[in-house]
Amino acid sequence: MQPARLRARLWIDACLTVCRAEAVAATVLARGDADAGSVLLKWRRPDGTGSVLAPMANLEGERVWQPATGGEPVPEADCDAYWQRQRDRDPDLWVLEIESRTLWHPLDEPVEGIDLPGENEAEALFKRRY
Repeated sequence: MQPARLRARLWIDACLTVCRAEAVAATVLARGDADAGSVLLKWRRPDGTGSVLAPMANLEGERVWQPATGGEPVPEADCDAYWQRQRDRDPDLWVLEIESRTLWHPLDEPVEGIDLPGENEAEALFKRRY
């Protein structure tokens, strides 16, 4: 049995609340259906690169986030072009942009499949998020 799905608007609000508490800049770039809209996360680094993360189900059926724009950070223009194409196909789509040096998920959901050059797990733990 699938767990109950949280409404998109509540999920976005929870992410924004965590970002505010952590002093991390976050902006809703596109508003979708408040109840059943899908969500993409756009991660923007200060150097002008980033990634778009999309939710996927892993082999155990749990939700994980994977980079839709490839395993390495790409120019911000590529990120914007990707989510805008997706939004053209799905007007119910929400897009939340998070600006931070390190990749992290506001609700601590797992992120897989992205390579961050020069960063290991220990460094990421002790780095400031913003």
